[in-house]
Amino acid sequence: MKLSLFDFHLPPDRIAQKPVRPRDQSRLLVLNRKTGAISHRHFFEITEYLKSGDVLVLNNTKVFPARLNARKESGGKIEVFLLKPVSANTWECLLGGKGRRVGLEISMEKQRFGGLKGVVIKHLTNGTWHIRFNRSGAKLRAAIHRLGTAPTPPYVKRLSNLKEYQTVFAKKSGSVAAPTAGFHFTNRLMNRIRTLGVQIEYVTLHVGYGTFQPVKETTIERHRMHPEHLEMSKAVYQRLVKAKREGRRIIAVGTTTVRTLESLPRQLTNQQISQSTNIFIIPGYKFKMTDAMITNFHLPKSTLFILVSAFAGRTKVLKAYETAIKKHYRFYSFGDAMLIT
Repeated sequence: MKLSLFDFHLPPDRIAQKPVRPRDQSRLLVLNRKTGAISHRHFFEITEYLKSGDVLVLNNTKVFPARLNARKESGGKIEVFLLKPVSANTWECLLGGKGRRVGLEISMEKQRFGGLKGVVIKHLTNGTWHIRFNRSGAKLRAAIHRLGTAPTPPYVKRLSNLKEYQTVFAKKSGSVAAPTAGFHFTNRLMNRIRTLGVQIEYVTLHVGYGTFQPVKETTIERHRMHPEHLEMSKAVYQRLVKAKREGRRIIAVGTTTVRTLESLPRQLTNQQISQSTNIFIIPGYKFKMTDAMITNFHLPKSTLFILVSAFAGRTKVLKAYETAIKKHYRFYSFGDAMLIT
């Protein structure tokens, strides 16, 4: 399929620059993927679409301060966007700015802090780089958390912080982008959902380069996702399989949760699941675990928008997005939500 089929025009003023407060006051567009019917609610009314026996699955990954402002030997600025550790003292990252090259030495802080420094040691074919730091292990992680800032996307023009750019149920550190569909949940709303008899389960997919990597191929089948790490306990996996066999509805919160569910082993396992996934879900894919989805409004021509189109149908999703734009819904990370039933 042509990538151009997943394009749409979004007025810049529809891009949310900050979240609503309380979080569950965001708007909610409900799309029935069978009929194409659309309704407009607020997120706290999500309980009207849930029932006892439903299984709500959330990604409990935690964002770490992945953006580091650094300086080159020349004194010029360069941004280091950490993606994932390669070894105790080496990280795969994106580099922003001019003069990027193997052998480049960079500095992240002044000498009074002990001087966190690094050297670029490798350029990978996917456009990322390896940096070896002068610290390792716990000392390196401590420096990253002290010096790093929230890795909010470039379309968010205001300064944000990790408390704002984090779900209330975030637990396992490892993501460079938040699973933003989870932003709309408050602790109070979670408690209300539990009282309905909804089963809540947590999985982990550490959001990395694969989720926001742009599609550069004109034909989407040629795009290859960057691998991301997922984890799920044996107990959670077995409960999900049981619910599916019993015909109960599994509702995924966010595209990262969908990708986790659809990457699960086909054969029942008694082991904790810990693996990489580069699954790219496009129209024609047969969903095996996901029955309904809560998601935000995504970038045109992105892997996220393509996944949602695969789930609900491209024409229905484009129509829903057109309606959302006309109704002044707020788009992207800090924007409003969409429930696809």
